[in-house]
Amino acid sequence: MRLGLALGYWGRGPDAAHLPLAQEAERLGYDSVWTAESWGSDAFTPLTWIAARTSTIKLGTAVAQMAARSPVTTAMHALTLDHLCGGRMMLGLGLSGPQVVEGWYGRPFPASPLTATREYVDVVRQVLRRTAPVSLDGRFHPLPYRGPDGTGLGKPLKPITHPLRPRLPVLLGAEGPRNVAQTARIADGWLPLYWAPDRPEVYGDAVRDLPEGFLVAPMVRVRVCDDVAEGLLPVKAMLGFYIGGMGHASRNFHADLMARMGYPEEARRVQELFLAGRREEAVLAVPDAFADEISLVGPRERIAERLESWRRGPVTDLLALSPDPFTLRVLAELNS
Repeated sequence: MRLGLALGYWGRGPDAAHLPLAQEAERLGYDSVWTAESWGSDAFTPLTWIAARTSTIKLGTAVAQMAARSPVTTAMHALTLDHLCGGRMMLGLGLSGPQVVEGWYGRPFPASPLTATREYVDVVRQVLRRTAPVSLDGRFHPLPYRGPDGTGLGKPLKPITHPLRPRLPVLLGAEGPRNVAQTARIADGWLPLYWAPDRPEVYGDAVRDLPEGFLVAPMVRVRVCDDVAEGLLPVKAMLGFYIGGMGHASRNFHADLMARMGYPEEARRVQELFLAGRREEAVLAVPDAFADEISLVGPRERIAERLESWRRGPVTDLLALSPDPFTLRVLAELNS
């Protein structure tokens, strides 16, 4: 099982610790570093900054939001950065949810998310292969555009720049069983948001029969500390925000996943509290048991013991969410 460093996205401003953390992860032998985006900083610019100041560590987006860019624009970002970093780029994509797609990007959330994702990946693959002009008779991403408000003058084009790697890895963030099953068919890897190593069945049958070489790279909050309950508070804060705030009360993919993982009433309660403005109560309402099973928190010996369950399953890359160089070093030692 390889290790990666997940930096996430910026808060109020740039995090001065991100570059030193990435450089320390490279020094410790971590295989990859990943950036993200929500509705603030983008995923590609910080990754380019890190690329210029590292030399061996792989660079991934976990995730770049599909609604933020047309698929050809995303492919242009990926092939450009792949050239600049010498073939270290990995493209992680996510659909996001209606709240972000419609509220931030001003686009309709696709009526068929699976079809929209499939078309998006198809176009990205065509650009990176560069074997023919890019075209797709698609419902959501048609190329060339043939809509009634178009000129009719568009024609299929090939990228001017030759991609460095036609098979640049494409990974997808997916939560529902059908989405995970499609990810196993069309992508090179999967980026689970929450992964409970003892309950892979939550994600459906596809997890039991993944293609050879397929990447499974969950993001995992890791912290070496003496007090487990105290160490779980950042995990609970993240869960409270995603389950309570990253979606509508009637449609929240993160809350749905928590319910499938055995906590339906707790998920509903977290949502209710968060949407009522009682955010601290929402965080405290996240069960310690749920936060614990999807993270690696506690003394070194406890993390070492629990790390074995992560190794036994399909996980190929553990992406550590940890702003602590000491924790990164301990995790590298335990995984060596």
